[in-house]
Amino acid sequence: MSSTPTSNVSSVDVALIGGGVMSATLGTLLTQLQPDWKISIFERLEDVAQESSDAWNNAGTGHSALCELNYTPQKPDGSVDISKAVGVNEAFQVSRQFWSFLVENGFIKNPEDFITPIPHMSFVWGEKNTEFLRKRYEALSQHPLFEGMEYSEDPAQMAEWMPLVMQNRKPGEKLAVTRSLNGTDVNFGALTHLLTKYLKESGHCTINTGHDVLDITRDPAGGWQLRVHNLTVNTQFTVKAKFVFIGCGGGALPLLQKTGIPESRGVGGFPVSGQFLRCKNPDIIARHGAKVYGKASVGAPPMSVPHLDTRMIDGKRALLFGPYAGFSTRFLKKGSLLDLPKSVKTGNILPMLAVARDNWDLTRYLIQQVMESNKERINALRDFIPDAQAEDWELVTAGQRVQIIKKDAAKGGVLQFGTEVISSQDGSVAALLGASPGASTAAPIMLSVLKKCFADKLPEWDAKLKEIVPSYGQKLADNPELCRKLREKTSEILKLNNPGRAEV
Repeated sequence: MSSTPTSNVSSVDVALIGGGVMSATLGTLLTQLQPDWKISIFERLEDVAQESSDAWNNAGTGHSALCELNYTPQKPDGSVDISKAVGVNEAFQVSRQFWSFLVENGFIKNPEDFITPIPHMSFVWGEKNTEFLRKRYEALSQHPLFEGMEYSEDPAQMAEWMPLVMQNRKPGEKLAVTRSLNGTDVNFGALTHLLTKYLKESGHCTINTGHDVLDITRDPAGGWQLRVHNLTVNTQFTVKAKFVFIGCGGGALPLLQKTGIPESRGVGGFPVSGQFLRCKNPDIIARHGAKVYGKASVGAPPMSVPHLDTRMIDGKRALLFGPYAGFSTRFLKKGSLLDLPKSVKTGNILPMLAVARDNWDLTRYLIQQVMESNKERINALRDFIPDAQAEDWELVTAGQRVQIIKKDAAKGGVLQFGTEVISSQDGSVAALLGASPGASTAAPIMLSVLKKCFADKLPEWDAKLKEIVPSYGQKLADNPELCRKLREKTSEILKLNNPGRAEV
């Protein structure tokens, strides 16, 4: 994607830092809500969606808590807490409504270019885990957001649902599976390209690739000044912006710190990298057509839940297993080894030390993962494919994630695994930090940015927001009829009613 000449972006209404799905989503919303505003996206790399939004750098699950067991923790009394799962699923339904609006209005021509129906399954073994999955199913299946979920302990039924997983499995093993046909696979890299293409063609937004934002400072006249490095011609210039959104994945924390806003003090980051085994054998890829999630190891971060994952990337079917967690001091896959040490400030060093003290399980887990041999990785894969052979798989590096560290009065500091928007009191700057569920909930997260930063504009935007997201201002979890109606409508618009579409 070509860069915009720097002379055209000296003053803007909105500056979006990072060319990923978050900036593209916010830019699209603002273009619809306020078409007279001038918007610019600045991306350090040569094209958009090259970091966390790239299809090979994230799971693409369409996180809706249909299969991810970490969203339904078991309480001490043995019951299953589904509150987070309900919230995650509702957030994904908002994203689906936003994408449906874009397709229905012709801003995105073919939903097949970025979203595919794929069954979502949870798979466990052992008596204790089976009991947990059964309780989880009983709690979720009664909720309108999880309508249609199925459960089975029958080997014949499971073999029909996931033949590759059940082939040559030891007889008598205690197994259980849930399945939902409402699951999807989303290529967030393709979606980002579609959104930025729309933004560029709208005439209201410039896309500046090869532009690195080096600093953010208060503009004495109001708003912010961005010092930008045009890497193509090796020149620097200043951009004045009334509003700045920092949505550049792991790179958001250092830029947030540069703003100097009080809300950034005490915030740190802990980077976690990931790797996957990618199948090279077309015959094996063709025998599996689902996202099958298991349970995470003790001490593992949520992004490390093991899964055997059918993907549709650029029209081709792929099969991944992982992730295997790793550690790097980089905050971005194409970042610097100095990212972590440079992020340590006097205001966040105590929370970071407190987190280091209180998270030995995570530290031990990461060390084990880094030291793991390929033979051990294949043995983990054999929990899902009993007769997996090493020669059919190759190790690939996925994206880099930075978990949030924040001050805590009781503990000194806590490590958070979700996503969070941090904004200034005047709403003139906001940054998105964190990881999972991330891209899947880009639309509701960006709606929260609008609420935090443009509260005075919300009454004026209300009708348009309800056109873009029909459930805006309501909770689908409290309205089964609306939930069912919108799921059916978005499924039709996004062409998700044919699960066979994923077949190649």
